[in-house]
Amino acid sequence: MNNLFNYFAQYINKFPLYFVTYSTRQTLSTVQKDHHVIHWFRRDLRLHDNKALHFALESGTPVKCIFIFDRNILDNLPEEDRRITFIHRQLSRIKEQLQAYESDLEIYHGEPIDIWKSLAETHGLKEVYTNRDYEPYAIQRDKDVDAILNKKKIPLHTFKDHLIFEKKEILTQQETPYKVFTPYCRAWKESLDADPENIQYNKHLIPYPLNLKGRLLKIKDPQAMPSLKSMGFAEAKIHHYPTDLRNTDMSDYDKMRNLPAKDGTSRLGTALRFGTISIRETMKMAIKTNETFWNELIWREFFSQILYNFPHVVNEPFHKKYANIAWRNNEEEFERWCQGETGYALVDAGMRELNKTGFMHNRVRMVTASFLVKDLLIDWRWGEAYFAEKLMDYELASNNGNWQWAAGCGTDAAPYFRIFNPESQQKKFDPESIYIKKWVKEWDTEDYTAPIVDHKKARQRCLKAYKAVV
Repeated sequence: MNNLFNYFAQYINKFPLYFVTYSTRQTLSTVQKDHHVIHWFRRDLRLHDNKALHFALESGTPVKCIFIFDRNILDNLPEEDRRITFIHRQLSRIKEQLQAYESDLEIYHGEPIDIWKSLAETHGLKEVYTNRDYEPYAIQRDKDVDAILNKKKIPLHTFKDHLIFEKKEILTQQETPYKVFTPYCRAWKESLDADPENIQYNKHLIPYPLNLKGRLLKIKDPQAMPSLKSMGFAEAKIHHYPTDLRNTDMSDYDKMRNLPAKDGTSRLGTALRFGTISIRETMKMAIKTNETFWNELIWREFFSQILYNFPHVVNEPFHKKYANIAWRNNEEEFERWCQGETGYALVDAGMRELNKTGFMHNRVRMVTASFLVKDLLIDWRWGEAYFAEKLMDYELASNNGNWQWAAGCGTDAAPYFRIFNPESQQKKFDPESIYIKKWVKEWDTEDYTAPIVDHKKARQRCLKAYKAVV
């Protein structure tokens, strides 16, 4: 009997979803016709392996799906913002999928608080389901929405879907958040307890099954997809960004990831940012194929818990002793950095790639960031804001964390005098100048601009400025 019990307990541990959710689901025939729940799409633009959507569908009440184009975010974006075009296209796909089941994706444009005040008055709305977001604005928005729904006694159910471990789930032995990546990474892996041979059974990575048939709210007259123009945007040209894991091979990631001329990175940042792929399926792929890529995904979780536990990093350095650096903040030099006209070819190639495509190779991101902060002595927040405007895969936690890492004021233990030499980086990682020639057409001709600073002198100037505050 004990052996049988142990086997059954092990089986439940491998497949917890099926024992938790299906046993409690009521049949739709017992639900009043006007009763429904809402699934609110945000950073989870997919139907498959979507935790909040799964539990909404398992609630036993018909599900209506919605998305809100948030004016608090959109009003600060340029007319041809690539990310809005990307979101719009992905929502169109979801809308078509739901309409195939005689339902719809209802799309709103406005202030989320005003929209939810109206939705809370909807007759028959019983519950709201959504996946958690960890940025300060999103946390406050969800508190405000919860307060609105609470007045109507409508529960707001939120779920962890964007990360494997969130908030304070990975802590030191002193029960405090980690501040350095390496011990965090070690603790993260210990918590996952991953066996690559049986990774599909890991309780943290099991997918959430999707069953739409008979579980969506029937909508007789589905609304037309709102146009970008109606929201004040124009169609932007989008270069290829994978939205799923098909054709993604990371087996050589550790060997190829630092070579910008090679197609050696995943380019999955945009898909992860907007949730067109599941972090669970992505993590499983990484664990099975390449540990270096796996570690990169854990960096993403590390920076998310830094943002959540130390929200001051949004506007201030993680290590506050660096708050009083005497930045030069030369606006003309900043503009030349933005346009890729610094006279340092690897920096210029990276910035031109970013401006043209919304993407920049990871190694080059570090070089361009180091150059702005250390060579030009320009406040890292200027560069962070520019990347936030341009990057397709922009998310606050990773962008902020990586900029503070480059500035030497962030979480990693490396000293502030780590300063990349852009010319040495070029020789090491783009020795044949293939990447540079692609983006800086006039390179190696008399038309190419002269360097705006002398790296050696700029390095000494930077060290002096940092030493003054340390």
